[in-house]
Amino acid sequence: MSAATRQVVVGKERAKPVLIGGGAPIPVQGMTKTDTADARATIDQIMAMADAGCEIVRVSVPTPRAAEAMPKILAASPIPVVADIHFDWRLALAALRAGVDKLRINPGNIGSREKIAEVVTEAKVRGVPIRVGVNSGSLERDILQKYGHPTAEALVESAVRHLGYLEELGHEEAVVSVKASDVPTMVAAYRLLSKRVDYPLHLGVTESGTVATGTVKSAVGIGILLAEGIGDTIRVSLAGDVLEEIRVGREILKSLDLRVFGPTVVACPTCARCDIDVMKVAAEVEHRLKDVTIPLRISVLGCAVNGPGEARESDVGIAGGPGFGIMFKHGEKVGRVNEADMIETLVDEVRRMEAERSDG
Repeated sequence: MSAATRQVVVGKERAKPVLIGGGAPIPVQGMTKTDTADARATIDQIMAMADAGCEIVRVSVPTPRAAEAMPKILAASPIPVVADIHFDWRLALAALRAGVDKLRINPGNIGSREKIAEVVTEAKVRGVPIRVGVNSGSLERDILQKYGHPTAEALVESAVRHLGYLEELGHEEAVVSVKASDVPTMVAAYRLLSKRVDYPLHLGVTESGTVATGTVKSAVGIGILLAEGIGDTIRVSLAGDVLEEIRVGREILKSLDLRVFGPTVVACPTCARCDIDVMKVAAEVEHRLKDVTIPLRISVLGCAVNGPGEARESDVGIAGGPGFGIMFKHGEKVGRVNEADMIETLVDEVRRMEAERSDG
């Protein structure tokens, strides 16, 4: 969330446009996994993603049939929609004419300079931002020949080249990404790019892997850069449930105190000292409070080593004993509860706190 980057508005015609860059809160993006030509399935997934906290959704437009479905999808989406285009500039033109909120193109495979110019000119006329999306797997041939393989320098050279094309055509409302599937290259590329341009940066580790490995890679790569003040919007790419991508993205921002998305549950990893079923209590509490929007720190700790201290640092918490827990609220001990009643007690207390803040 760098205040040094320029700001881009996505979804200008919508009731709630999203700002990227210029110190705006970092939005979490996602991408549908449905066949875009199936408008109903795509709309249903967008709705679920929006409910999970997705703020900008990207939709692949790989065929004319997908392009034909875009007006219906755009009319139904509650959040800004980005059309993702590869190989065929005519699909980019079709998406723009359908009223898409933003366009993502990979200039290395979209076509000739003339074709790129036609797309950029149409986007400029319509006031639609463009994301220049450079990936390690689809660099231009001459750049690959120059560097030998997709290095950080190669990714940045491609990005700067194509941002230059946009500037030559007078369209500077752009976002840029330089994604790689390995974290060191991705981090190095964004560090280099952040020194070269002031466009908002879209962060992500492309093709990061399954939910388990991809979550780790994304958290490390995106987290390093955000901690350094680099990055204006993020997308977690996982070979798994699209809602898991949104959850991970939000947790990355929460962990760095960059966004507030409801409660944070602090739980110990358990060991032989543990006197209560921490995993069960913490997981159930987190699940049952997923709709809570107020920022709270909730602790579920299993023994007397760190439990009381951690619980006192939370808004509400439990430090476990053999079959029971000591309840803390705002640092003060407020009572003792049986293990069987812990989940209900914690949930009820958080609901009361939520109601008190709402009334206040």
